[in-house]
Amino acid sequence: MRPGLARSIAVAAAGLWLAGCSANGALTNNSLDPAAAPLASADPAVDASVTVEAPPLGAPAAAEPQLYGSDPNDALSLGKKQFRAGNYGLAEKHFRKAVEGHPRDGEAWLGLAASYDRLRRFELADRAYSQAIRILGPTPAILNNQGYSYMLRGDYARAHATLLMAQRKDPDNQFVANNLRLLDASVRTGKAIQ
Repeated sequence: MRPGLARSIAVAAAGLWLAGCSANGALTNNSLDPAAAPLASADPAVDASVTVEAPPLGAPAAAEPQLYGSDPNDALSLGKKQFRAGNYGLAEKHFRKAVEGHPRDGEAWLGLAASYDRLRRFELADRAYSQAIRILGPTPAILNNQGYSYMLRGDYARAHATLLMAQRKDPDNQFVANNLRLLDASVRTGKAIQ
């Protein structure tokens, strides 16, 4: 095999592997106050650094690549901003654009699912959660958001089971603990989550 061809194959394989990585965390959909909707890291162990091969001699140096979501004007960042502001329709629009452009970005799928929940489009939220789980696995952040989604629907049994799964994965997660308390209060008082 020619050295140039082998090198191209190795670079392509590394690119495919990196395409599945998400360096940022995910939106948590667990606050009644939209302005306080926090961000939680889905996987803090993911290394955000990317090694870039130097350009061939004589070629201009390319700008250093940035992680998706690090530009305040990209679709992912705009979706987060709109979600925090309580503009769920605009957040959905930006997150949908983000997943169209970056279909392997689990954080974008999770943001889209949370936006669909707030718009009460639960079937679409379920699809987005499924995509996020395919990419990131059943992380505590995803399970927490799904549990909150089930609370919004009034499906308290599923909400409880899903939040307990999240708690088993991350016993110290305060977002999960808060949602379990919220679920308990909702069941006790008979008032639905809005």
